[in-house]
Amino acid sequence: MPPLRKVSESFFRQCVDRPTRVTRLLLHRALQAGGGAAAFLFDTAGAIRQNRISVPTTVSSSLDWGRLGAEALEILQAYVRIPSVNPPADTTKTADFLRQVLEENGVPARVYASGPIARNVLARLPGRDPSRKPLLLLNHMDVVPADASRWKVPPFAAAVHDGFLWGRGTLDMKGLGIQQLMAFLALKRAGIVPPRPILFLATADEESGGRAGIRWMIENHWDVLDPEYVLDESGFGTRDLFASPKLVLTVQVGDKQPVWLRLAATGRPGHGSIPTGNDAPAILLRAIGRILERKEADRPPAVVEAMVARVGAPLAPHPFTDSIRRNTVALTSLSAGVGTPPKINVIPSSAEATLDCRLLPGVDPQEFLSSIRTLVQDLPVTIELANELADPAPPSRWDTPLFAAIERTVAAHYPEAVVTPLLSSGFTDSRYLRQKGAVGYGFMPMILDSETAWSAHSDSERIPIAEFQRGIRVLFDLLQEDF
Repeated sequence: MPPLRKVSESFFRQCVDRPTRVTRLLLHRALQAGGGAAAFLFDTAGAIRQNRISVPTTVSSSLDWGRLGAEALEILQAYVRIPSVNPPADTTKTADFLRQVLEENGVPARVYASGPIARNVLARLPGRDPSRKPLLLLNHMDVVPADASRWKVPPFAAAVHDGFLWGRGTLDMKGLGIQQLMAFLALKRAGIVPPRPILFLATADEESGGRAGIRWMIENHWDVLDPEYVLDESGFGTRDLFASPKLVLTVQVGDKQPVWLRLAATGRPGHGSIPTGNDAPAILLRAIGRILERKEADRPPAVVEAMVARVGAPLAPHPFTDSIRRNTVALTSLSAGVGTPPKINVIPSSAEATLDCRLLPGVDPQEFLSSIRTLVQDLPVTIELANELADPAPPSRWDTPLFAAIERTVAAHYPEAVVTPLLSSGFTDSRYLRQKGAVGYGFMPMILDSETAWSAHSDSERIPIAEFQRGIRVLFDLLQEDF
């Protein structure tokens, strides 16, 4: 691991952004002076805000943000270079890496072993009011596999090209994990005690359902978690989701429900020169065709209606915007054949496929599964669940003090932006915490074009470095808000 930069006096030099330089200096002096001077400055700040000069909700000019951003990039590159691929979700090295970073910055960290190679890392910053439930900064250390032959750069090289950091996990979700970590450490370095306790938790296996990660932590160590609020992945800044040029910062408030299915067909084996209608691959294709052609009506949930209402424009045509308005089914694998490689002139006796189904909030998974089975009941095809069905949790409300704090923080950094709730087309660990009563939001403070935003799990996964570094400052200011 490359040596990490230590905090130094330069982190406490005054550093101010160009648009708010005068306001921050005056506000800092007013807070030192107290009394009427502070009241005068708050009035003045309001007037300045009306002229669209953003006023931060916190004074954070004591940190050298340029140096902190460079340090964050160095840490993220080292983190991405640890290939914590799931399966098998070996997070021993990533957990040790994060523990070292935390402890070198004076923050005790505990590593929880939830399996032979599964690890979870937890750290805590105390708050001014210890009686308040904590805010949980939640992220996961595991990443999906990468086929290096399909990448233009090695997926675990953490290469920098054209202003982007490329690599598996940069977007999902090691990048946001390090943003959370650096904002967390910046509070410690600046000597700022937040209004409520803040927890940093990096989990082992979100990509396979969280059994050794967040679910294990909830089942075995809920007493050290028990958050009121959770900040997780999925929300981001965009100009591409709506039929409008507005900048929109999305906050994920809910997930679609995953229902993973494994289909198997059996049929007559034989010579490829004598096909019949009872061949297993042909039977399976008929079954898949019926399922994929099944019509799903648009029935946007309340969160999608709120998205459109807040922005004042319809959703732009896009596979993602289509997916959050209806239940979806994706064919993800097909398997058949005899021999390796399969012999072309042999008809196999069996064929298999997998389907990734995602259901809108409120849809009963068992009723959905029953309707799928009914479609193919006349065919020699079996359909089995390939994942555990979690109890569906409704989306979190977006009229909470934390959502309002996000709106204030976004207004300070992006005065022209609209903040809106978002429904995720996938699922996150937050769903398990919503089941426990916590308010769970996905908030990744980066503005992404659509191509970058959907590069997660692809062979071109990347994040823009400038947005990654800027987002640390946004999170830092948010963590000081009183909510």
